[in-house]
Amino acid sequence: MNVIYKASKDISVVDVIQVFRNSGIVRPIDQPERIQAMLDHADILLTAWTGNRMIGVARAITDWSYCCYLSDLAVDKDFQKLGIGKSLIYKVQEEIGDEVSLILLAAPNAMTYYPKVGFDKIENSFIIQRKR
Repeated sequence: MNVIYKASKDISVVDVIQVFRNSGIVRPIDQPERIQAMLDHADILLTAWTGNRMIGVARAITDWSYCCYLSDLAVDKDFQKLGIGKSLIYKVQEEIGDEVSLILLAAPNAMTYYPKVGFDKIENSFIIQRKR
């Protein structure tokens, strides 16, 4: 299978919602305007494609100097376990360079995935949850 990776903010919100839906990630897919705002304000937006079908997306916010938050990593379930998520992570790392830490909040069902692709688990984090 030939997977093409692209770095572009010029992508369809419909394609991203489809990847979110097919990946199992919990995002406000019933609010396309909110998803579009998420895309518009991303610093890094990488996608994976097979033919005309988007099968993966990574979205990140960064200061380009010290830290980068990987806010979305989603791969269509039909294409999981093929290294696409790992490749998207590596491509984010290439974008930010060696001096920038890559951090994320993992969904409970993804807690075992991230150590396999190079992340260290940390215990010193806090969150104020969104209200909606």
